[in-house]
Amino acid sequence: MAAPMTKLWKTWVATINPLLRICRQKGYSYRCYSFAKQSIARMLETSPIQDNVKVKGWVRAIRGHRDVIFLHVSDGSCVKPLQVVADPSLCGSDVTYGCCVLVEGCLIESSHPGQTVEVAAHRLQVLGSCDPVEFPFKARKKHSADYIRMYPHLRPRTNTFSSLLRIRSQATSAFHKYFQENGFCQVHTPILTSSDCEGAGEVFHVEPANSHLTQAVQEDSESNHFFKCPTYLNVSGQLHLEAIIGGLTRVYTFGPTFRAENSRGRHHLCEFYMIEAELAFTDSLEDIMQVMEEMVRTTTQTVMASAQEEVQYYLQNTGAEKHRETVEAMTTKQFKRITYTEAISILKSKKNFQFKVEWGADLQKEHERWLTQHLGDVPVFVTDFPAQLKPFYTKLNTDNKTVAAVDLLVPGVGELIGGSLREDSYDALHSRLEAAGEHDMYDWYLDLRKYGSAPHGGFGLGFERYLQYLLGTGNIRDVIPFPRSPGSCKL
Repeated sequence: MAAPMTKLWKTWVATINPLLRICRQKGYSYRCYSFAKQSIARMLETSPIQDNVKVKGWVRAIRGHRDVIFLHVSDGSCVKPLQVVADPSLCGSDVTYGCCVLVEGCLIESSHPGQTVEVAAHRLQVLGSCDPVEFPFKARKKHSADYIRMYPHLRPRTNTFSSLLRIRSQATSAFHKYFQENGFCQVHTPILTSSDCEGAGEVFHVEPANSHLTQAVQEDSESNHFFKCPTYLNVSGQLHLEAIIGGLTRVYTFGPTFRAENSRGRHHLCEFYMIEAELAFTDSLEDIMQVMEEMVRTTTQTVMASAQEEVQYYLQNTGAEKHRETVEAMTTKQFKRITYTEAISILKSKKNFQFKVEWGADLQKEHERWLTQHLGDVPVFVTDFPAQLKPFYTKLNTDNKTVAAVDLLVPGVGELIGGSLREDSYDALHSRLEAAGEHDMYDWYLDLRKYGSAPHGGFGLGFERYLQYLLGTGNIRDVIPFPRSPGSCKL
């Protein structure tokens, strides 16, 4: 196999080199795009000596020492900046903290501790100036998360938040990697939908801003809606995934979801990302929990390995260094399993516990966090909830009081994942929808039980809550680029 490939390579080189020579002779120009090769991350990994390099990035620190200027330049490719050593004659008054620069010079071995290479500059150009007085983020000053959050359009320029974005990217890839390696097919579920999956009514109604568009639709229909029916931003892709598993066995989706919850709590957003999966041919809640546990454990191990330096930097700069021990428990210890009834019994047995709860009531954040702490600061599965607490599609248990539903609780955050077996009986589902007066809205969903229905179940994970747990972040608005919450939709 190697010989044909070698021959192909030689043929390609023999063809392309003469063409390049002709281009040069005739004065034509050609471009070689090598952004990745010129990134600071690559430069820090490469051998120390290169005669001519170009560095493009932002000045994160600047200081003078005798007859030389030291700049720390970052291009966002890694947590470490690249030190640039420049003669003062190259640095005009516009070379300030926060400005964007182009540096040309030699990549040389550094004699300074904490870095292997640096750039000896022979040319420095300011691509974008920055007034350090007006710039909200000051050099050598640590800003609080609350302060940084006030400038969502500028906070990617802080080292801490740019680190968070790289970790978020690594976590996204890790989840996709898990699903792809375990036989799941990714599906893009719709953002616009006519179904309220959760049944709680916390939906955003969608209609065109231009009423003339709706009027044009009305000419051909008696409906006064653009889509001829009430339409919402999706609160979950689950129902659509259930339609897909009529032909595929394992599917998942990873995308934005929307909840019109009037909550400004530290764990709630109006727009967030959900990872949802459905598995056909399972009638055991334990099967669902095994996938949930394996997914969280494997993904966390992948992120901690691939973004180790980023995670360490983020934890140090947010004062959450001790949180690493909590995260390691997710990758090394078995998750606990208790029923809802057992959870209520544990909570009621706690003397002087200020958050009282009775059987049949939903668990609050305080209950969830206390349960994980009480059971050893490890993730805890709570199963078999009262039927009235879960949506209409959840499968009823044999006791006719509880349903085969599960929540995964994690320390510091509370509920991270919610899942269940889905009701696959047409008659049972039909009677529930009839009782709720929603039969017409879900006639297509009933069809799934009519034609070759299979036992199945699934779950949904809040991606931002996962990042909160992974990084020990107190406020969910600090792990998403542009947070949306009641009264706040900047940009």
